[in-house]
Amino acid sequence: MKRRLQDIISLMVGAFLFALAINVLIIPNELGEGGVAGITIIAHYLFNWSPWMVMLALNSLLLLIGYNYLDRTTTIYTIITVIFNSIFLRVTYGWSIASDDLIINAIFGGVFAGAGIGLVIRTGGTTAGSALLAKVANKYLGWSVSYALLFFDVIVVLASYFIIGAEKVMYTIIMLYIATKIMEFFIEGLNPQKAVTIISKNQNAIAEQVSSLMHRGVTILTGYGYYTKAPKEILYIVINKQEIPLLKKIVKNSDKDAFLTIHDVRDVFGEGFLDISKS
Repeated sequence: MKRRLQDIISLMVGAFLFALAINVLIIPNELGEGGVAGITIIAHYLFNWSPWMVMLALNSLLLLIGYNYLDRTTTIYTIITVIFNSIFLRVTYGWSIASDDLIINAIFGGVFAGAGIGLVIRTGGTTAGSALLAKVANKYLGWSVSYALLFFDVIVVLASYFIIGAEKVMYTIIMLYIATKIMEFFIEGLNPQKAVTIISKNQNAIAEQVSSLMHRGVTILTGYGYYTKAPKEILYIVINKQEIPLLKKIVKNSDKDAFLTIHDVRDVFGEGFLDISKS
């Protein structure tokens, strides 16, 4: 129950930040947006329709069409997000800040929008619209959620060229790029880890130094070379990115001919990292 309450609060905060981005930073500066938000803003510019009503109607329609692609929890969280987003769009309509600097407004529009959507997606929901499409693309096509969202958003932004003009479109693309990076930051966490695989003839020396100097666990996998068929022991290590220089130094000093690959890791659970029982 406590976890559900925390999730709902996160969804509310995310919806509020997204509403602020639209009403305080995007619409007053006649910028565009992507997805359903972008269509909503275009409708506001052309017909002066209320953003909260248009977004609620479009998101509800897309949710009815796409709910089969989402699990039960994601669907419920998305409904909660859509409702709160519409409420906050209504409440914050007409809010403003004392800033006429278009680039500053575009930057912070991206920060607020990216933080809002990222917080919602990290909690397990979506803002419906293109975020729902991005979630589907992630599930079935393996696309990154943040870049799938950017793809769908850019399509709408380019269409808004005829309404807001080329200069505002360029500012909007800058804003969307910033939003994507901020969103990725929220989705992937504050402390991304690195997974390292090492193939070396001196694997025991490397493993011993990693254990004694870095205090990290080492897993040894058994493999063999396809061409030579010679057996090999492969070291698998998970570290944070600040530890990479030390690991490279250890490997270089032990075997300058070692084969080493470094991979990005989103979430790591277990001893020395996150407690899976609290996730």
